[in-house]
Amino acid sequence: MNKQKDFFDKFGDFLKDIDLLKSIIPPIHRAGYPFIILFIIITIIISTLSNLLGWIGIILSIWCVYFFRDPERIIIGDDSYLVSPADGEVIKVEEVDGPKELNLENKKFKKISIFMNVFDCHVNRTPCSGTVEEILYKPGKFLNASLDKASEDNERNYYKLKDKHGNDIVVVQIAGLVARRIVCETNKNQELTQGERIGMIRFGSRADVYYENYEPLVKVGQTAISGETLLAKN
Repeated sequence: MNKQKDFFDKFGDFLKDIDLLKSIIPPIHRAGYPFIILFIIITIIISTLSNLLGWIGIILSIWCVYFFRDPERIIIGDDSYLVSPADGEVIKVEEVDGPKELNLENKKFKKISIFMNVFDCHVNRTPCSGTVEEILYKPGKFLNASLDKASEDNERNYYKLKDKHGNDIVVVQIAGLVARRIVCETNKNQELTQGERIGMIRFGSRADVYYENYEPLVKVGQTAISGETLLAKN
């Protein structure tokens, strides 16, 4: 009992400087609250077993809060550019056929793939202003999202947009090895503003952008920031 009291006394001291915590922790995406609450409940339970388990629970709870962060971003607001839909590493810049799921397989696109690890922000944003012409969800496997076949085998969600220049732009959310849920926060026929949030993917994933009539500005290995990094220029 004394060990448990000692643990909570230390935890209380850790939480005293709430203003400091507010300056460190950005806004949280609403999809994260059930997970954060679950982590906290588990932490409270395991803390009754030992202080060590309690501190492990605290660390994991802090990570969970960090994972579901939803920071504000500075958007360029220029329709001559496509901005990154995701935080992460650029793993592909290539020319491909369009996704057959949207009947675009006979049309050539350039594609940029961005891999998100479990420490990246997983809130996704639209790369351009425009109209959502189609949203298509495909159930699938949970392979490593960095693999080529993930774009065909994994769970994924397609957004087909028509930008202000009349170009077809496609954003694909692809679930990964750990990810188990794609969250879509956009509707068909919705008008989007560049950098606007369209959804998120929980726990490790990838985002693909198919585009036409833009020239890429990024290279493989580069780090992208959702809503801010300029991927391509018209």
